[in-house]
Amino acid sequence: MNTTKKICIAAAAVALFVCVTFCLQVPVFENYYLCLGYIVMEVCTFAFGTVTGVISGSAGVIGYCLLTGGLRGMPGWAAGNVIIGLGLGLLFAFIRKTAAGSTAESAAFDRHAEAGRKAKRILIWAGATAVIIVMTAVGILGVKSVTESLLYAQPFMVRVLKNMNAFIADAAVLLAALPLAAVFGLKLRKMTFDRNAEMRTVRN
Repeated sequence: MNTTKKICIAAAAVALFVCVTFCLQVPVFENYYLCLGYIVMEVCTFAFGTVTGVISGSAGVIGYCLLTGGLRGMPGWAAGNVIIGLGLGLLFAFIRKTAAGSTAESAAFDRHAEAGRKAKRILIWAGATAVIIVMTAVGILGVKSVTESLLYAQPFMVRVLKNMNAFIADAAVLLAALPLAAVFGLKLRKMTFDRNAEMRTVRN
């Protein structure tokens, strides 16, 4: 994939993150809404890789905050999403690699390894759940709280307590969106990279 296409995909992901976050607001706590833009971030990370995921999450937050005037929380939230995006990128790279290995095993040992493959899938999804919770905690309770503590001269633990609702809500969205990321992200990835391969073949 050339640089122009990568930039266009990243820009579309940022715009979609902003639109979904702005238009689909689900209240869960007092003065706090679910950030459904994380669904876009997760799918794009699975489909196009870590860089696109990080850009969609961090730049998407900046765009949303500029649009709504919520600039006070922007720096910490954007910085926290960089960490979450990096974690998702590493996680999804591992899942794709493992899934490719499982497909090869399935073709070779279809009758003998079904129970082992099921156990492996359970372990992968359990591990993915743990990684998402940990990375969201690091991003929101850690990086976001540290950034806001430094910017607004407030004690770190005060910011951690204030960000607890955000952590719970964001982790819930990311966990709920994990199956969507696996299904639609994989389809987008195949459509994009298979088409690129076809175009290279035609040119050659």
